[in-house]
Amino acid sequence: MSEQHWFRREVLSLPAYVPGKEGMGHDVVKLASNETPFSALPAVQAVVAAEAGSLNRYPDMFATGLISDIARFHEWADDGIVVGNGSTSLIEQFLRAVVTPGGEVVLPWRSFEAYPIAIQAAGGRQVPAPLRSGAHDLEGMLGAITSDTRAVLLCSPNNPTGVALAHTELSEFLAQVPERVPVLLDEAYIDFVDMDDAVRSDELLREHPNLIVLRTFSKAYGLAGIRVGYGLGHPEMVAGLRAIGTPFGVNALAQIAASAALHSQEEVRARCGVIIQERRNLVAALAAHGIAVPASQANF
Repeated sequence: MSEQHWFRREVLSLPAYVPGKEGMGHDVVKLASNETPFSALPAVQAVVAAEAGSLNRYPDMFATGLISDIARFHEWADDGIVVGNGSTSLIEQFLRAVVTPGGEVVLPWRSFEAYPIAIQAAGGRQVPAPLRSGAHDLEGMLGAITSDTRAVLLCSPNNPTGVALAHTELSEFLAQVPERVPVLLDEAYIDFVDMDDAVRSDELLREHPNLIVLRTFSKAYGLAGIRVGYGLGHPEMVAGLRAIGTPFGVNALAQIAASAALHSQEEVRARCGVIIQERRNLVAALAAHGIAVPASQANF
């Protein structure tokens, strides 16, 4: 039997995710994956080393300790938090949970290249709304919502342009999205935002039960190699994501590393400050050479 009969057509035609290249030598600076240039936080290194001997046991399936720490950090209820093996896995869980066969997902494009893959894998159909000067065309995205729309994806700051949404425009957008349509706001790079009218997603979450906000420990917290992210939402939204999650999906080291990183706010803020200043320096240097770039609020 040919392998083409084993899998769904959507799986066979999936575009490949292309990661940043590895093994290019010490004289090459790797920028393609937007990783932090700093090594793992001292507190993270300490707890990982201390707990390495206990890896013969399964992790806490419900990530109780980590969720409790996230809840205190955001002043959000425990039952409104879901953790995953990186925020990308939560994007996949979200789409598997809400997309029906052939259902439409409205997204900005160009944006995170994992979105189209996850949409197609979930059996959905992407409806891309082209960017305007590197920014979301929110009016165009609203116009793309139909009776077949199963979800809307937002990415702020947007990957790969770095342009961030403003709180006012996002609030106005969400007020016009039908409540039956769930909205995912991917804030992987939120820790590098330094702008007026920055998105206050905690306020938006309280106003819109159809909103889920994703965060990651991969970027500002420097845990890209250990994979852990989380989502904030209303309990009804989070319950669906938890139900479809992989049992023991977040490994033990990821859970304790994320908690240690979350408690290292002073060091994390200092590192983000360095990157923000270097971003300003780079933009100014490019402008001095007549090179125009989008107004990035990310670490790239």
